[in-house]
Amino acid sequence: MTRSTLIKKAWLGLALVGLACIAAVPTQAEAEPLYFALEVRREGRLVAQPKLLGETGRTVRAERRKPGASQPDYRLVLTPTAEGETFHLELDLMLPEIKGHSELALLHGQERRVQLGRYPGDLEVSLLLMKVDSPEFRALMDLSEDAAVGGSGRPI
Repeated sequence: MTRSTLIKKAWLGLALVGLACIAAVPTQAEAEPLYFALEVRREGRLVAQPKLLGETGRTVRAERRKPGASQPDYRLVLTPTAEGETFHLELDLMLPEIKGHSELALLHGQERRVQLGRYPGDLEVSLLLMKVDSPEFRALMDLSEDAAVGGSGRPI
């Protein structure tokens, strides 16, 4: 084998290794659209029931404020990220007199109750997470396949 043939084979081998490394790097995952249904309770009393749409990798912010009020009734910040089949969620909630933070992992369709206050029942959040356009989400929203064709399903 000549020296030039050996150099060509070495370059070809390096190129193949480089292509294999590029192919092995995961592409950035597409953002997964998500639905969040929450119930916020302060000392057992229901204070908010936001229903929100968001997506992985993007922060969702919600705030309710009475007209003319300087302070919001509540401010909610959700930051979801996908970790395989699990969704990691950072939850920040602020009411005028109390605030709380939690990090939790949820599966699609899972509902969790989180205590954010100083003692149980002080500030509590129930959270349901669903992938949008899943069969479970369609059933929850009373969507059907024939809704797009003018059937009886409700639009989102």
